[in-house]
Amino acid sequence: MAGRLPAIVIDNGTGYTKLGFAGNREPQFIIPSAIGIKETAKIGDQATRRLGRGIEDLDFYIGDEALDASGYAVKYPIRHGIVEDWDLMERFWEQSIFKYLRAEPEDHYFLLTEPPLNTPENREYTAEIMFESFNVPGLYIAVQAVLALAASWTSRQVGERTLTGLVIDSGDGVTHCIPVAEGYVIGSCIKHIPIAGRNVTYFIQSLLREREIGIPPEQSLETAKAIKEKYCYICPDIAKEFSKYDQEPAKWMKKYEGINTVTKQLFSVDVGYERFLGPEIFFHPEFANPDFMTPISEIVDTCIQNCPIDVRRPLYKNIVLSGGSTMFRDFGRRLQRDLKRVVDARLKLSETLSGGRIKPKPIDVQVISHHMQRYAVWFGGSMLASTPEFYQVCHTKAAYEEYGPSICRHNPVFGTMT
Repeated sequence: MAGRLPAIVIDNGTGYTKLGFAGNREPQFIIPSAIGIKETAKIGDQATRRLGRGIEDLDFYIGDEALDASGYAVKYPIRHGIVEDWDLMERFWEQSIFKYLRAEPEDHYFLLTEPPLNTPENREYTAEIMFESFNVPGLYIAVQAVLALAASWTSRQVGERTLTGLVIDSGDGVTHCIPVAEGYVIGSCIKHIPIAGRNVTYFIQSLLREREIGIPPEQSLETAKAIKEKYCYICPDIAKEFSKYDQEPAKWMKKYEGINTVTKQLFSVDVGYERFLGPEIFFHPEFANPDFMTPISEIVDTCIQNCPIDVRRPLYKNIVLSGGSTMFRDFGRRLQRDLKRVVDARLKLSETLSGGRIKPKPIDVQVISHHMQRYAVWFGGSMLASTPEFYQVCHTKAAYEEYGPSICRHNPVFGTMT
């Protein structure tokens, strides 16, 4: 039975969870990774607080419903991509499968994703919940970066499908640079960037707050987020951009209109410099975060330079963007330009140091953007889980019952052969 029905692909992120069936082009549901529960007592540890009597165990909401439900405590079981509260995570999966996907978990193989540097223990917990609570026939835990690489194949004409590349994964909570060689993550070279979608939102919020325009205070974060998603883009040169806005404000300024949730009055916001200053913090982090000054292009360069020498050129050639915060217009172009400058300057320096005797071969820098960036990880998972070899590499219920959860510590890499 399990072989007939498509596999279920679940990508749990810090900000949003994407759910759907393998073989589809986009996830059926994209919901916030939030869960609303009733907490009885305010003292004691979490487990005692949540001990429901009888039916209350089923009384919770996930996703958007959790955020709207009144009288429920909203919790986020995932932080920085890693599951922190397994009790809540199990409930979250429960409604994801039964209420949203309306699937019987015993009939479907599952592909779940994990962040870079996830611990082997976490994979065991995941396996335990999936096999014991949901009784799934098969489970595969895939690294998000590898799936994002697979998703980027759609951008190329039918050519080489490589699982070597550098993935820049920027979601709501965290940004990572993850070098992958032949489908294996080079863990020691992963770089973490403390700037992601949420920081852009906060930064836009503070820019709007300085101008003191009539945004109701309890809606300022929502408004900043909406402005970020609608109007922001990356500019090649800040100074030129400022002068463009000053010369023709009518052409560049946008108007955002919202409704005050309390008074139901309309309010409008003129969106000006925020449009390009918001996402600019990826390239000039010091605007928003005084403790962190390195632009993303330098971090990517350092990341690749730390890798073994024989994979550096292929990594420069295949820099893949993934996650919602890489969706700003011209993000890839700007990153490619800045990286090229850093790389060319280094080659030039080595030439001058050798007195012109060594002519280094130019390095091809390519940043790949594609239509699937926003849910690249989910889409990559959907592609790989719809291949026949997926079922061969899955850990099965029988193997789990024989050897225990430790089988899920290692998940073989596949997908390059097809």
